Amino acid sequence: MTGKIRVLIVDDSASVRQAMASILAEDPAIEVIGTAADPFSAARRIQETVPDVITLDVEMPRMDGITFLRKLMAQCPIPVVMCSSLTEEGSDTLLQAMEAGAVDVILKPRFGVADHLAEHHLQIRDVVKAAARAKVRGRPGKPLPKREAPAKKLTADAMLPPPDNRPMSRTTEMVVCMGASTGG
Repeated sequence: MTGKIRVLIVDDSASVRQAMASILAEDPAIEVIGTAADPFSAARRIQETVPDVITLDVEMPRMDGITFLRKLMAQCPIPVVMCSSLTEEGSDTLLQAMEAGAVDVILKPRFGVADHLAEHHLQIRDVVKAAARAKVRGRPGKPLPKREAPAKKLTADAMLPPPDNRPMSRTTEMVVCMGASTGG
């Protein structure tokens, strides 16, 4: 690979996008070409510039990362590194991500994510660099699009169907309930 590794960061958390962008931009071999808060925004970014690597969260609004990864690999195969708290070793989400085409995983903790990412900055950069060297394939029988420019048919509407609002099998959302009587 010649030149800088172009990376697109896809995560619904603004603090994670900022931390990842900062960590990756500090490496002279990596260029962050953009960030996106959800798969629909990511699809629009990919129309403009096809990245060399995508970091992708699992749990996002409008569409989960696994569904987006499947659609991306079918239409425009790009090395993807999953970056989520749901991809711990042995989890169903991890297996789904790897089956869908993810080349590696960065595990985020449930709390203190920005600090954790900063502590593991060298590992994150190494994972992204290794992903850039990975050879990814689309579905059999489909030619790979040229990396310089996305295919004409690659639009947000073509890539992504309307969201189905199905919850993931496991989420990071928590609910705390307290009950009390009148004097509580």
